[in-house]
Amino acid sequence: MTHSLAVCALEPFYNEEAKKLAARLNLSFFALKSPLKFVTQFDYLLMVSDHLAIAKTGKGAPAPVKVDFTTGAVAHRRKFGGGKGQDIAKAVGLNKRASIRVFDATAGLGRDAFVLATLGCKVTLFERVPFVRALLESGLTAARYHEEVDDIMMRMTLATNTLADYEGEAADVIYLDPMYPHTEKSAAAKKEMAFFRDLIGHDVDADALLPIALANAKYRVVVKRPKGAPYLNQQNPTYQLDGKSGRFDVYVLKSLDDPQD
Repeated sequence: MTHSLAVCALEPFYNEEAKKLAARLNLSFFALKSPLKFVTQFDYLLMVSDHLAIAKTGKGAPAPVKVDFTTGAVAHRRKFGGGKGQDIAKAVGLNKRASIRVFDATAGLGRDAFVLATLGCKVTLFERVPFVRALLESGLTAARYHEEVDDIMMRMTLATNTLADYEGEAADVIYLDPMYPHTEKSAAAKKEMAFFRDLIGHDVDADALLPIALANAKYRVVVKRPKGAPYLNQQNPTYQLDGKSGRFDVYVLKSLDDPQD
C-alpha cells in the first residue's frame, strides 16, 4: 500500500530547515496552517521542530512517533529492564563477554541498539529507509545533550554504509530485526507503532540479509523474530531464546569465550 509523506514544520521558524530536509529526502514540503487532524493532502507528515517526529494525519490519528532515548518506556527499561538477564543480552552473548561490538543492520527507531549500548555494547547502527534514518539521527543527536545518557550515546554510532559495504571495525555480533508483516492479532502492538509499521511495510528482501550477516560477523548473528515467523532464509539457528511475544534466533559461528580472543 502506497502512502504519501511530506515534511512540514510545526512552527514557521523551522520552515527553512523543513524545506532542506524535504529536498534531502526527496519529499514534498508542506506549509502547516491547520492542526494535523484537518490535513488531508498527505497521509503522514515528518514534522520538524527541535526534534523530528512522524505523524499520521486525519481524525483520530495516534500520537506522533519520534526517537527518544531519555524519557518514557525507553528510560524505564534502562532503569528497570533487568540488565544482562534480558533475552536480548543473552542472545548477543553478554553472559560470556562484558563488552561486545554489535552491528545493528536494521536499526529502525534504535530501541534495541540503545538497550545493548546501555548494557555496555559498542553498537553501530544502520537504517536504509531515509526518513527513518532522519528520525534516528535526530534522536541520537538530541540524546547526546542529556547528561544521564551521554555515556551510552558515546557507544552508539550511525553508519553511512550498508552491512555489505561497511569498512569500520569488525563486528563481533550482527543483529537483524527485519520488519515483519503484523497480523490483526499481533497488532495489539501500540497504535502508534502499528501506523509506523504500516507506513514502512515489511522487508521483502529480509532473507538475503542472513547470508551477508553470516559472512561478516566474527562470532554470531542474532535475528529477532515474532512468534510463529519462519526462520530467516529458511535456515535453522544454532539455538533460540523464546520470549512472550517473540524470539531470538542465534547463529553461532565461533565461541565468544574462546581463550584465543
